Amino acid sequence: MNRLREAEDSNMLGNYDAVARRAMESLFRTFENFSEGTLVVDAHARVVWINKRYAARFGFEDPQAAIGLECERVIPNSLMRQVVETGKPILLDILETRQDPMIVMRLPIKDNDGNTVGAVGFALFDELKSLTPLFTHYTRVREELVATRRTLEQTRRAKYTFASFVGNCPATLEVKRLARRAAQADAPVLLLGETGTGKELLAHAIHGASARAERPLVTLNMAAIPEALLEVEFFGAAPGAYTGAERKGRMGKFELADGGTLFLDEIGDMPLMLQSKLLRALQEKEIEPIGSNRIIRSDARIIAATSADLPALVEAGKFRADLYYRLNVLPIYLPPLRERQPDLLPLTYGMLEEICTRAERDAPVLTQAALKLLGEYDWPGNVRQLRNILERLVMMHDTGEVDDDMLAPLLGVRGVQGPASIPALPTALEASMHAPPQLDYADAMAQFEATYLLQALAASSGHVARAAASIGISRAAFYKKLVGHRSAGRLPGRACAEL
Repeated sequence: MNRLREAEDSNMLGNYDAVARRAMESLFRTFENFSEGTLVVDAHARVVWINKRYAARFGFEDPQAAIGLECERVIPNSLMRQVVETGKPILLDILETRQDPMIVMRLPIKDNDGNTVGAVGFALFDELKSLTPLFTHYTRVREELVATRRTLEQTRRAKYTFASFVGNCPATLEVKRLARRAAQADAPVLLLGETGTGKELLAHAIHGASARAERPLVTLNMAAIPEALLEVEFFGAAPGAYTGAERKGRMGKFELADGGTLFLDEIGDMPLMLQSKLLRALQEKEIEPIGSNRIIRSDARIIAATSADLPALVEAGKFRADLYYRLNVLPIYLPPLRERQPDLLPLTYGMLEEICTRAERDAPVLTQAALKLLGEYDWPGNVRQLRNILERLVMMHDTGEVDDDMLAPLLGVRGVQGPASIPALPTALEASMHAPPQLDYADAMAQFEATYLLQALAASSGHVARAAASIGISRAAFYKKLVGHRSAGRLPGRACAEL
């Protein structure tokens, strides 16, 4: 009885195997009949069988001509080798071809021991009308990706050329000569000069004229980013290294600028701790993201800029001497506007035309008296202040002539009839001018600057950005000066509480 039952079980198992084999054969034939193409490869990803339709699509009139070739030679962009090597299927994928893209499915073929001995692939598209929405979505996403990449590339290209650095006086021509020489080299460049002299513009021009022009230009302003975030901005972070980086991590500016240019603005404000890491990155051309043991190669050309006195900072121990020497390979000094008097007229007219074109307004006509007033002004905020004055002039005055009386309040000087826009000195301070001085020169100038900044802040209703623009310096520089005077006790208690 037991033997009979064992024989029956054996027959049933045999029938099961036969049914399973027929099911596999039937499934293969079904896919082969309804698909656009079928391909089988061996353990070395060489073609062992391909149907006629699929072979013809890739230029093989006789399918036998494809037998024995590596799958990539028959089907460009094929991932059949990946299936063979990993033993894992790719159930649904898009294969790019010279004609339309195709929906494909790839399955490993395994022996009785579970070893991968080959793979079979099916190309599906014409018979499966339900996949049309997938194609539509794929096409739209691909177009959006291309457009986004194009936009991103444009934002990281140079926005200015050497022609944007207007002027033909000897000092300006020397700056352009040195900058053009720097563009032909690959060493670090150090741009020096007061705030508002055009250091960022010149950095764009150097990058745009260099061999790296087609690669990204990435900017990092030391004064505008909190110290705690600077290291992440420089080197990036691995996933999970800090709150907010759990999923994707963050790519640093060095990695973004690979092959291009990294412009470090206000380099004198860089914390000492970070200076040593920057020096290593410059010397080794390697960075290590925060929270990662992964070393990333970065071939980024450095252009640094500062309005600070770097040698004085080095002497005071606030800037590393070795980093200073590493950056000070091609120094370029940008003279202040007061030393470029012959450039004032072309700068003024060029900016007026640009501002009025953007604002869709007619340009005002400056009288000789107004031009004389511009020429006599000291321009502590340099070219940036000149642009600010001209923008305010265009917004505040209608078309027609602009004389010195109209211009004087914008400059904060006395015109022919009107008083200065900056408030008069307080009575106590005016009286003290007749008494012997109680402060040394440096402290007196610092106290004057603190009072001047507070007046600008009051005139702008406490708005730091507007106050900084009104006197021609950056918002970061304005705020940094305020904090410095607060720490030194030069600001009133009420003003300190508001900062």
